[in-house]
Amino acid sequence: MTATVIERLRASTRTWHDALETSGFATAMVAGTLPLDRYVGQLAAYRVVLEALEGELSRAASPSVDRVWSADLVKLPLIERDLRHFGESDVHPKPWAAGETKAFAQEIWHTAASTPQALLGFLYVLEGSTLGGLVLRQYVTTAYRLHNADGVAYYGSGDRDRWARFTARMNQALSEPEAQGRVISAAHRAYHHIAAMTDALSVGLAPGP
Repeated sequence: MTATVIERLRASTRTWHDALETSGFATAMVAGTLPLDRYVGQLAAYRVVLEALEGELSRAASPSVDRVWSADLVKLPLIERDLRHFGESDVHPKPWAAGETKAFAQEIWHTAASTPQALLGFLYVLEGSTLGGLVLRQYVTTAYRLHNADGVAYYGSGDRDRWARFTARMNQALSEPEAQGRVISAAHRAYHHIAAMTDALSVGLAPGP
């Protein structure tokens, strides 16, 4: 029986996923030692990426994208809400990952111009990261003494029911092996950029326990 695109994506990107979980940034977050401005720095970096990706997805001339992308997947307003919250608290991080973030945005724009269907590989990675964020949210709220959704709207946006609907749409829209291959390749490129961003945000952090 032929594997679905989600099964292929999950198996193919497992190594990337595991490596990010052991990054200096992630281990410091779980240990409760991640400086607040690093957390906000990550949000600022992801805002740039989301603005590029969601904008291109909304304009993409691709039947596959039309079948998958929908308003319930939009995350940009949530991350902007978090950044406004910290801005009001006068938390203004340094642009540690500015170069790496710009490179990711450029990758998105290039892909949108050449192979818009492949944008779904980027979307898979970012949508999956918010599902994982549901677990990390508890560490963030405890470390920075946050209340309700203040500062964690993006990290709290993961939803297992929505993920199930998203993956079902992906599988329905991407049944051909060639199309799956383009999306899987894009997912690997997304992880490459996210790893570079995470490395930049991890510089100088003490190793985890």
